[in-house]
Amino acid sequence: MRELPRDGHEVAGLDVLPSPYTTLVGSVADRALVARAMRGVDAVVHAATLHKPHVGSHARQAFVDANVSGTLALLEAAVAAGVGRFVFTSTTSAFGRALTPPPGAPAAWITEDVVPVPRNVYGVTKTAAEDLCLLVHRDHGLPVVILRTSRFFPEADDRDDVRSAYDDLNLKVAELLYRRADLADVVDAHRCALERAPEIGFGRYIVTATTPFTRADLAELRADAPAVVRRRVPASEAVFAARGWRLLPSIERVYDNARARAELGWAPRYDFAAALAALTAGEDPRSPLALAVGAKGYHAETTGIYTTR
Repeated sequence: MRELPRDGHEVAGLDVLPSPYTTLVGSVADRALVARAMRGVDAVVHAATLHKPHVGSHARQAFVDANVSGTLALLEAAVAAGVGRFVFTSTTSAFGRALTPPPGAPAAWITEDVVPVPRNVYGVTKTAAEDLCLLVHRDHGLPVVILRTSRFFPEADDRDDVRSAYDDLNLKVAELLYRRADLADVVDAHRCALERAPEIGFGRYIVTATTPFTRADLAELRADAPAVVRRRVPASEAVFAARGWRLLPSIERVYDNARARAELGWAPRYDFAAALAALTAGEDPRSPLALAVGAKGYHAETTGIYTTR
């Protein structure tokens, strides 16, 4: 909603909360509202969802209503309105338990071909929503691109032990190695998906910063991740040491964005090497867009680290 108008697009935003970037206030599960919002629309970006942090505060039915029923309402309204392309913002959390190898096993190399094993209702409903996207594409020919985005939220980690062990920016930069993307790159992936959707027809892509690791690193990543990082990105040692930062001792999965780069023509800019270069220059490694958007939180009331502002 911030960036597409700068590209010359006329946009309308639907959200449950009013904001400077919200045109219509309401739920994507409200079929009458969705039908009204779809008039004159030629492309849909569907990012509405209940997230993982809502698992502890919302009932499973609420996840079904927003993530499944809401997705179906949007898909069917898009078909009825003759919309030409549909981009669905999904999540790498859809992989669920497939992201965690058993003890002693190498780290998992995660591509779009990995079969999801949902961990919670968030993963279950996002996977179901993806299946609805495929079903509607097959039944009606609606071009759909699904983007399984890795972490790009600015809020602190939801694990108490991790927050107490690592400086927040230390952790986020380290996650660029294997499981994080910058917001600006995520937005660019959506731009690419909107452009390529008609020729792709249906596609599912992992959106994450480009990793410096290869499959040959997987066993050592699980046992001694810092050794792999020092070998693959030697500059990291001095940059982290200067700030008193630490690398993660073990990495259990690595997301591979090769298919998104090849098929979407996506070129992410904010990877681990770029972050090191920014830090060396005394700059913030996050994009201007990520800094401008900032943390919004997930709940209407303060709930630990998940505040509204």
